[in-house]
Amino acid sequence: MKHSITGKITAIMISIVTGTVLLCWFANNSLLENYYVEHKQKKLLDTFEMADKAIREERENEESFQIELEKQCANSNITMMIISSDRTIMHSNVGDDEELLLQFMELIFHVDRHKAKVLENTEQYMVEKTKDSRFHTDYLVLWGNLQNGNLILMRTAVESIKESVEIANQFLAYVGITAVVVCAVIIYVVTRRITNPILQLTNISRRMTNLDFDAKFRSRGQNEIDLLGEHMNQLSETLENTISELKSANNELKTDIEKRMEIDEMRKDFISNVSHEFKTPIALIQGYAEGLRECINDDADSREFYCEVIMDEADKMNQLVKNLLTLNQLESGSEQVVFERFDLMEVVEGVVHATAILREQDGITLNLYGTGPLYVWADEFKTEQVLTNYISNAIHYASGEKRIEVSVVPGVEVVRVEVFNTGSHIPEEELEHIWDKFYKVDKARTREYGGNGIGLSIVKAIMDSFHRECGVDNVDQGVRFWFELDNRSQ
Repeated sequence: MKHSITGKITAIMISIVTGTVLLCWFANNSLLENYYVEHKQKKLLDTFEMADKAIREERENEESFQIELEKQCANSNITMMIISSDRTIMHSNVGDDEELLLQFMELIFHVDRHKAKVLENTEQYMVEKTKDSRFHTDYLVLWGNLQNGNLILMRTAVESIKESVEIANQFLAYVGITAVVVCAVIIYVVTRRITNPILQLTNISRRMTNLDFDAKFRSRGQNEIDLLGEHMNQLSETLENTISELKSANNELKTDIEKRMEIDEMRKDFISNVSHEFKTPIALIQGYAEGLRECINDDADSREFYCEVIMDEADKMNQLVKNLLTLNQLESGSEQVVFERFDLMEVVEGVVHATAILREQDGITLNLYGTGPLYVWADEFKTEQVLTNYISNAIHYASGEKRIEVSVVPGVEVVRVEVFNTGSHIPEEELEHIWDKFYKVDKARTREYGGNGIGLSIVKAIMDSFHRECGVDNVDQGVRFWFELDNRSQ
């Protein structure tokens, strides 16, 4: 490929390696000699400081100092001589002291001064770079006065660094060329390993543009390219599923039409059920109202009975309307749910106390199991509605022993409230329908106590608004309704 990543990365890395080699060559050629001279100069100054310190501490005649000084001079290739004020040679590290002294004198006093380069000059010593006229060798020479007034002379040969630089540069050139070649091969191989998966991804994307989703990327690790390949595979599957969904759009449209028709039927059923629920009380109200108007019975007791029937049926219609409005608000989401933390046991005890009169009229006993306080998160008013519906149902359907049990069972994340009543079981085929609007298991008995089949629908709508579960089970000797509330602090 003309603009391949492999070629670009290889060119960049070769340029970096070549630039690094050239930079090393330049630094070696221009700076090494000066660095070498500075290094030699530092060795001279270190030796001078060693000798001067020993004199200050009066250790110049100690054997340990003499050994240390000789070692320093030998390691640094330094020739040294210490001369007293009366020209007596106090110390020398060569055998021929006179010859060494003459050489020092020649370097110091007979060399051409304009050829000598002063490197450092203080009140105590001077350092110069000079050339030996006989051997044409460069030297660094230091002379100065020690603390006791003795003259110290030191020199060290500065080897021809230029030749060393040339050899080093030549060696560096060989090494640099070899490094560039090896680096080029390694980089090419490495980048090919990187770009091959990219080329594979390119081929997969090309096939995807032609709606071919059979090509999959084979991951070999967990690096960025492998993750990209996994995402490409996921994208391929997603696109395939999306296209499949688009191809089935006609069937879905038909299903939507069927659902709309089903909703329309439900609407018609709802209107029919509401009409049916209103028809009986309206007929009763109309009949008894006509009886009052025509004075069928003139006695006061009959008139009072007629009025009570009319008021009772009107109250049932009013309650039905309220329930329908409540259910509609819950199902549409317009009813505001206020979550708060409250004591569930207090609410349960309140509902149990409020329904005591109804239980006493029917001779029903109620046992409450649970201890408080037990705090939950929910809408307190709506929770009371759920409990009231459950216990009212239990009262109306309790038979046999006529016993009701209300249990509050705490758990790790939820609290479960159970309402049990003795009596007949709900037919299994009708269990899933009892939450439907206007559904009545025992229509005659429901009508007897004024029910309209909406109470449990309200319960289900409230629990859905809480995002919590509710249900019913046929158990031994009766039926148990239950619901759950959140008791977590977070």
